[in-house]
Amino acid sequence: MKENNAAYNFDFTPIGLEIKKARESRKITREKLVEKLDISTRHLQAIEIEGRYPSLGLLVRLLTMFDIPIDQYIFPEKKGLKSVERKRLELLLDKLDEKELSIIEATATGLFKARKRTEE
Repeated sequence: MKENNAAYNFDFTPIGLEIKKARESRKITREKLVEKLDISTRHLQAIEIEGRYPSLGLLVRLLTMFDIPIDQYIFPEKKGLKSVERKRLELLLDKLDEKELSIIEATATGLFKARKRTEE
């Protein structure tokens, strides 16, 4: 497996760091997450910080759990205009009902208007 990874020259570190960032932003400790995933603390640390490749099943669970889009990491040559944060927000928005979306829209409109006033 390591030979194949080396030949492909794929660096998992940015994805691991994104997983760590998402976990911390949700205030989930490493200990709670490893208990939920039934893996060792050391294994999660290696994924988050050292760029260790997780199993496909574990990767899918982590990406799904934290709403992390992975396409920009796998296809860097096809970088779109959307950041990871925008893609993550889109995934979260898809889970909201119409009333919740109207609150988000009003908040975004308010932020935009406030920014516009400070720029003038």
